[in-house]
Order: sequence, then structure tokens, then C-alpha cells
Amino acid sequence: MFRDFGVDEVGLLLKGAQWTVLLSFIAFIGGSIVGLVVAAVRVVGPRSLNALATGYIQAVQGTPLLGQMFLFFFGFSIMGLEVSAWVAVSVSLILFSGAFLGDIWRGCIQAIPQTQWEASSCLGLGFFQQMRYVILPQALRIAIPPTVGFFVQIIKNTSLAAVVGFVELLRAGQMVTAATFKPFTVYLAVALIYFALCYPLSLWSRHLERKLNVAHSH
Repeated sequence: MFRDFGVDEVGLLLKGAQWTVLLSFIAFIGGSIVGLVVAAVRVVGPRSLNALATGYIQAVQGTPLLGQMFLFFFGFSIMGLEVSAWVAVSVSLILFSGAFLGDIWRGCIQAIPQTQWEASSCLGLGFFQQMRYVILPQALRIAIPPTVGFFVQIIKNTSLAAVVGFVELLRAGQMVTAATFKPFTVYLAVALIYFALCYPLSLWSRHLERKLNVAHSH
């Protein structure tokens, strides 16, 4: 006997959305830490670490995220290590985010003209002073749109966690569809929730971009 799509079903979708948001923040914060290290190594690190960071980025970007989730979820169990869906999804998303954010931020730093480095050096600034007062403020303005855009991608990529049994928004939608047999209504609601999560981030990105550009012009 199928149920109607009502308040209880919407509540289940919203609970799944809460896990989507939490997982997205874990992926973004953890990925940001990894990405900062990767970007720093790519820009100023020794050749050996630079090669290691480059290999990590190529390995992550060259393989599908779903395959990485399977690797952590099923691969470790083959070796006798029991890994929960929560841990497997979190680790895979953090490493995935770290590779892309590190590459984005490395590109933003290296996009600053060499003349900016030379001018700040002539002023007697050390390397860390150059980075803090000259390079990073300019790189930040460049980095905001792709960084926020990638965060939106993280939110949508959490839907892959449903494949390994993690109950986020899409998985909750699958469960509600099975109970109500109203796929159009359910997945329309799921799409609207994803839109409600992602669209404000795009607006915020544009607001920050305008704010930083105005501050820079003054």
C-alpha cells in the first residue's frame, strides 16, 4: 500500500538535506585544509613534494568520484578494515575537494603578474609579507567565483553517497519514492531543495566579488 506524499515525507527529505549540508561542509573544510597545503607545495615547495602534489591532483581529477567512494568503502573491507559509509564518503569527498581546490588556488596565486612580486621585493618585503599584503589579497578576488562554484559542485556531488548507502537528500528521495510511488513529485521536491541550497551561494559569490572589487578600486 503506497502512502500519499505529505508532511512526513517532506520531513524525511529535509532531514536528508541536513546530512547533505553537513557532509558538504565537512568536505569543503577538510578539502580547504588539504587544498591550502597542495597549493603552497605547488607554488613554493621543493621539487619532490611538488611532483607528489601534482601526482595526487592528477590521480584524483583523472578518476571518477564514485570510483573513489567505492575504493574507500569496499577496498578497505577487502583488506579486513571495516569502514562505515560516513567515513568512506567523508574521506573521499575531502580528498576530491582538496585536489580541485588546491589546483584552483595554485592557479589564482600564479595568475598574479610577476611585476607584483618584483615591486613588493623592491619595497623590502620578505616572502611571507609579499604573500600576506600583496599576492594573497589579489589572488582572493580571483579565487572567490571558482571556489564558491566548486562548493556548489560539492553539494551536488554528495548525491553520489547514496550509492554506498549513505542517507543524504537523494537517497531520502529514493526512499520516499519507494514508499509513495510518486517519482515526479518527489524528485521535483528534491530538485527544489538542491536549488534552495545552491542558488544563494551563487548570489553570495557575486556579492563578495562586487564588494572586493569596490574595495580594491578605492
